[in-house]
Amino acid sequence: MPTPGGSPPRALGEIASYHAHIYFEASERDRAARLRELIAERFLARVGSWHDKPIGPHTKAMYQVAFAIEEFPRFVPWLMLNRDGLSVLIHPNTSWPKDDHLVHALWLGTPLPIDDSMLPKEVPSRDKIEELPPPNTAPTVRP
Repeated sequence: MPTPGGSPPRALGEIASYHAHIYFEASERDRAARLRELIAERFLARVGSWHDKPIGPHTKAMYQVAFAIEEFPRFVPWLMLNRDGLSVLIHPNTSWPKDDHLVHALWLGTPLPIDDSMLPKEVPSRDKIEELPPPNTAPTVRP
């Protein structure tokens, strides 16, 4: 059965993993650091490096948390309650990076602009999609 827009529904199997981008101003870095520590202590996820300047399509300082599909029902509600006022972009990783960031994303807090010129419309093959990240099985965070 087609969706309201006329296209057939997409399969959940298209989602390989998720990213959460935690955005912060310089004055919010301590709050972002505390949130980063709490995430690393509680979830099987890969907590990425600090980016104190805009990088890629992200127009504000941020760090990324990569997490598996199975973590979504625990991690996202926890983040809803514990983001401490920071803006967070949550998006799936499929073969369509531009749509993942702009159409199929969730925002917690204030949505921010995304530079869509930096995002490819489609990745050439499924093996280029980020798969399950190596889990953080010990409560540590890389600097």
